[in-house]
Amino acid sequence: MLYLCHVFLKNMEEEINKTCEILKKGKIILYPTDTIWGIGCDATNEDAVKRIYAIKKRSDSKSMLVLLDSSAKLDFYVEDLPEIALDLIEVSDKPLTIIYSGAKNLAPNLIAPDGSIGIRITDEVFSNSLCRRFRKPLVSTSANISGEPAPANFSEINPEILRSVDYVVNYKKEDKQKSKPSGIIRLEKSGVVKIIRE
Repeated sequence: MLYLCHVFLKNMEEEINKTCEILKKGKIILYPTDTIWGIGCDATNEDAVKRIYAIKKRSDSKSMLVLLDSSAKLDFYVEDLPEIALDLIEVSDKPLTIIYSGAKNLAPNLIAPDGSIGIRITDEVFSNSLCRRFRKPLVSTSANISGEPAPANFSEINPEILRSVDYVVNYKKEDKQKSKPSGIIRLEKSGVVKIIRE
């Protein structure tokens, strides 16, 4: 059992290293997250972000969210981070995307016209490790063409999406468990909270 665990961790480590190298080249990945499978790239790379909008056939006026591995990094990407943000993340019993005002240090075409950005701290082992190793936030947008239903697991992903990305992560491909998108709230600088999706 210990040997199998060691092999699993070694394989995941190799997969994370390979995925990081692809991201560093400005490429697009398809990867498992703490919710549904996501299309991702370096969230600071404007050209890569532009490619994801094209893959999804989505208007770039509709911003995409990003993943971080730790709430300690939020200050670097959000101006005047409301103190309540850390409490909300800590008490949430499911994945929570928070839309913050005053986004900074991200690709300009990733930020909404009003200057906001959706950020989620991922606890899922692969996406958390990938963010930590890559040392930058990752775009995470549902693996579907805009307007189509989001896939609940890898087997439901549109073949067109699979063909459009540069690399498909091998971890969790066989997992048939149905996943759901995260909850979404909007958090104003004043601390006012608005629920967007429960």
